[in-house]
Amino acid sequence: MTLKISDTKEQVAKEFSEYFRELASGDKTIHVALSGGSTPKIVFDYLAAHFGSEIDWSKIKFYWGDERCVPPTDSESNYKMTVDHLLSKIEIPSFNVFRVLGENNPTQEAERYSQVLDTELPKENEIPQFDLVMLGMGDDGHTVSIFPNSIELWDAKENCVVATHPDSGQQRVSITGKIVNNAKAVVFLVTGSGKAEKVREIIKKERDFALYPANLVQPSHGELVWFLDQDAAKELA
Repeated sequence: MTLKISDTKEQVAKEFSEYFRELASGDKTIHVALSGGSTPKIVFDYLAAHFGSEIDWSKIKFYWGDERCVPPTDSESNYKMTVDHLLSKIEIPSFNVFRVLGENNPTQEAERYSQVLDTELPKENEIPQFDLVMLGMGDDGHTVSIFPNSIELWDAKENCVVATHPDSGQQRVSITGKIVNNAKAVVFLVTGSGKAEKVREIIKKERDFALYPANLVQPSHGELVWFLDQDAAKELA
């Protein structure tokens, strides 16, 4: 595990963008699972503004780690957020973008997207392998859309499952732990003081850390990098 602590969330965006540029600098196709949330908005804006013309986007294939079961035009849609902050600002072939069809029946879509990953991604140990999985973490310690009250979904045998937000009841399609932990690289993008307690518990293995899905992110092949701002990292000292 590597910790990269920046002064501000804007600095986090810069640090991650440089990390991403390095990852994308070779000749190979790179398969990336994107995250939703507030921090990726800043990251995507920075990527588009500073590396939009520097990265060969034809070699990047984008997927989503989770998606809310809403249409792609809905303000809640992770896909829409990515279009607004990144995809609309870069030259990327439409066939390199594999969105979760949030407007479809959730169970059927989880099955379909599982098949997309099986078909499109290279395999390691007979499991689809991303080059990079981007993750956020909620104030409750959830990641992708695996929440503490349904943490057993992390160990599901499927590539994707239907998860339910514990408060809103909103359904989401989410990749599972076997996909996350099979990636070549996994990065957390976590900012804000509201995340500081869970960051400390998970990284220092304190208190209720075992109850948080984010604690189960332990890549078996690749690296795990936490990109944090000072607010999120303030309890680590």
